[in-house]
Amino acid sequence: MLRATTIVRKPAVRPDAVADSLTLDHAARSRRQGELTAQGGLAVRLDLDRDTVLEDGDALRLEDGRLVRIVAAPQALLEVRSENPSRLTRLAWQLGSNHVQAEIGAEALYVLADPVVAELVRGQGCTATPVERPFRPEREAVAHDHSQCGHDHHHQGHAHDHGHAHGHDHGHAHGHDHAHHDHGHHHDHAEHAHGPDCGCGHKH
Repeated sequence: MLRATTIVRKPAVRPDAVADSLTLDHAARSRRQGELTAQGGLAVRLDLDRDTVLEDGDALRLEDGRLVRIVAAPQALLEVRSENPSRLTRLAWQLGSNHVQAEIGAEALYVLADPVVAELVRGQGCTATPVERPFRPEREAVAHDHSQCGHDHHHQGHAHDHGHAHGHDHGHAHGHDHAHHDHGHHHDHAEHAHGPDCGCGHKH
């Protein structure tokens, strides 16, 4: 079994170096490690050094230099549409709040087929039509290009936003009050200890 530790992105893939192909759904294309069998029977041990997402047309470089091309497998999805763009925007926000992966198109959203999600979609006045196509959700980065750090970065960014807001409001306000209190305390102490009667008020 040959190890694959390097990703070659689609623009750099040389057709003459491709030895086999792998058809993977989005979850499989998001893995760092695992054992895979390519279409031609080639056994591959995936061993990437960081979280990333393999896109359709990318390739894995094997330790012997050959490439295995990645094909994004069609998946059961819901195509979400609305005549009112604001509804789609609101729905996209709700999906993100519920950590539901979504692919954002020019006129539609695509989510994995799920009865609960379908109910949420229709509850917002949008339509949900079953379709079969490759799933390319926003890389929680944002979706963050986020090909090399995608989910981790987004998750950290989310945690940072939450933690920073809380920590900043609490810590800053507390620190500011404390500093102001110290300033006032020293000032009062100075006036008390170095009043005009002590002869050093001018220096103070």
